Amino acid sequence: MNRDALPPLHLLLALVVVAVWGTNFVVIKWGLAEFPPLTFAALRFTFAVLPAVFFLKKPKVSWWNLAAYGVLIGVGQFGLLYIAMRAWISPGLASLVVQVQAFFTIGFAMLIAGERLRGYQLGALALAAAGLGWLMIHTNAEVTPIGLGLVLCAALAWAGGNTVQRAAGPVNMLAYVVWASVFSAPPLLALALFKEGPLVMASIRHADLGGWAAVLWQSVGNTIFGYTAWAWLLARHPAATIAPLSLLVPVFGMGASAILLHEPLSSWKLTAAVLVLSGLALNTLWPRFAQRRAAAA
Repeated sequence: MNRDALPPLHLLLALVVVAVWGTNFVVIKWGLAEFPPLTFAALRFTFAVLPAVFFLKKPKVSWWNLAAYGVLIGVGQFGLLYIAMRAWISPGLASLVVQVQAFFTIGFAMLIAGERLRGYQLGALALAAAGLGWLMIHTNAEVTPIGLGLVLCAALAWAGGNTVQRAAGPVNMLAYVVWASVFSAPPLLALALFKEGPLVMASIRHADLGGWAAVLWQSVGNTIFGYTAWAWLLARHPAATIAPLSLLVPVFGMGASAILLHEPLSSWKLTAAVLVLSGLALNTLWPRFAQRRAAAA
């Protein structure tokens, strides 16, 4: 089998995963109509742990590593993302902006592992920064300065989680995420009780089936299905073949927001999307292109 070519069913599975991850931003918005943000995040990670933790063996990594990943991803990434999406940024733009975690991840690699910033990465960063700058110029009800700042902090926490997970070495990613979620749910619940108070239990008692479906979509769709399927694909194909497909996440996110939430795709928003996605594409695809060019020389 040519490992650079995805069989049609494998390609379909990969597209389903990125579609789930992209459209999830719409589901988050629906869930936030039923639950306050920290309560919603706490429920997401509670059901990511239960009952899966009883069926998956703890990965061979330290408890400190699992705890760091759980707090960074649970509280840092999703806690802040949900707060931002409650009122300060639209789902489509949130799906785009949070992808700059790729550049924060590069920054952490430079600081911790001494990796050097390469020319194509500098160009990619410049494109993404131009896109974010364009969003800042056009802040309105769809993207406020607070919302943009919160999502950038969520992206920074995601990058921190990536760095912690990278230090763990090769692991069963589904088991890793489930066991790390043990450290996500308690601090989120504590913060929810402190910040949202009586709304925690009130929202749980009064949430409709749509709200609980949104919680399960976060836990089962994104975590159990998404990570399992993605890990299955990565085990059978080179990362350079699978990883570029993740560029479609904000495409699905913005498209689903436009169709299901009637979020307008104005010209300034599309310009920002093109700039950010171009930077992400350059960062993801250039090494593969350079490798092929060198092999053909």
